[in-house]
Amino acid sequence: MPGPDRPLILLRNAEVCAPERLGRRQVLLGGGRILWIGAASDEAPRGLPMEVVDLEGRCLLPGLIDGHVHVTGGGGEGGFATRVPPVPLSRFTSAGITTVIGLLGTDDCARTPRELVATLLALREEGLGAYGYCGGYHLPPATITGSVCGDIVFVDPLIGVGELAISDHRSSQPTFDQLLHVASEAHVAGLMTGKAGIVHLHLGDGARGLELVRRALAESELPARVFNPTHVNRRKALFEEAVELARRGCSIDLTAFPVEDGEDAWSAADGLIRYLESGAPVERITISSDAGGCLPCFDGDGRMTHMDVGAPGALLTTLRELLARGLPMERALPACTANVARLLRLPGKGVIAVGADADLLVLDEHGQARDVIAGGRWHRRDGERSRRGTFEVA
Repeated sequence: MPGPDRPLILLRNAEVCAPERLGRRQVLLGGGRILWIGAASDEAPRGLPMEVVDLEGRCLLPGLIDGHVHVTGGGGEGGFATRVPPVPLSRFTSAGITTVIGLLGTDDCARTPRELVATLLALREEGLGAYGYCGGYHLPPATITGSVCGDIVFVDPLIGVGELAISDHRSSQPTFDQLLHVASEAHVAGLMTGKAGIVHLHLGDGARGLELVRRALAESELPARVFNPTHVNRRKALFEEAVELARRGCSIDLTAFPVEDGEDAWSAADGLIRYLESGAPVERITISSDAGGCLPCFDGDGRMTHMDVGAPGALLTTLRELLARGLPMERALPACTANVARLLRLPGKGVIAVGADADLLVLDEHGQARDVIAGGRWHRRDGERSRRGTFEVA
C-alpha cells in the first residue's frame, strides 16, 4: 500500500518502452506497483495526494534485470588477495538495474550459500529485487539444506542451481549422469514451487562446449528450458552451438564482458544482433553483466596471469551500443528485461504494465540512467543517487 516511503507517484509525458513501444503515456505508481497507465491526453486519477513528475518526453523503461551477479564478490583464482569484494547497492541502481540474480562461482568453498542468501536478503532490505542460485562451479553442489531440491523449495530467494561449470579446467568435470541428477532436482523443485527450477551453466573455453547439454536433450526426458548456458559468446564456435540449442528450447545467456579486436569471441552487442538475425526464437536470449565476478586470463598451466572485474554498468553500455548500431529499443531491451523475467518466472518484473512491479528506469539524452525507481521507491533522481546501501559512503 502507498505510505510515507512509497507515496503515489504520477509520471507524466513518458515515452514508454514496455519493452514494446507504447508511445507517450502517463504512469501512476503506488505501493510498489504500477496502478494505472493512460494516454498523455487522459485525465489522471485525482483526489489523492501524489508526487507528479514530468519526464518531458524521456524514455521510460522497465528496470533492468541482471541475471548473473556475484553479489558477495567472485574471484580468488589467483590467491585470497584476488577475492573481489561484494557489490554495493548503488552500483546496481546507478546502472539502471532493479533486480539481480546472485550466485557463487569458482569459490564455493570460502564463500557459502548462507553468505549468498544473507547478501540477497540485505539487498532486498535496501530496496532491490534479489534472487539467487544454490550451488556454484562444483559438484556436489554447495547447499544449505543438503540438496538442490531442498534449497529451492525451502529457501525463499533461491530459484535454481548454478553457475555449475562445464567445459572448464576449474570445473569438477561433471559426468553426464551427474548433470542429469542435478538438473532433475532443479526441475522437480521448480514444479513444486513455481520457481524457475533451472540449471545455470557456466561455459568455459573447453573444446567439449555444450556436448553434455546436447546429450541431455537427446537422452533424457528433462525439458530443454531447464538448461541455461551462460558466457556462450566467449568463443564464436560456442556461440553457434548455443544458437542451435536455443532453437531446441534452451534459453542462452550472453555476458557483457570486454572483447578485444581480433579475439575469438563476440561482444554481447555483436552476439545479440547475430542471434536476432539468425531467426532463432527472440524470447530465448538474455544478457547479463557478471558483475562482481573475476574475469581472469590463464596460461597453459592453468595459472591466472591477470584479471578484470565484471561491472554492473555493462548492461546499460551494451544497450547504448545496440541502439547506436541501429537496433530498435523494442528489439534490444527484452534481452535484459522481459526475457529474463520469463525464463526465471518472475511475474511483474521486466515489463511496464498495470499490476507489474514499480521497477523503472528513465534514460537521459546520453542513454545513461537519469532516474531509477525500484519497488516504488526512488533510488536515483535527476542523475543523482538518492538512496545508498547501508555501508556506502556519502
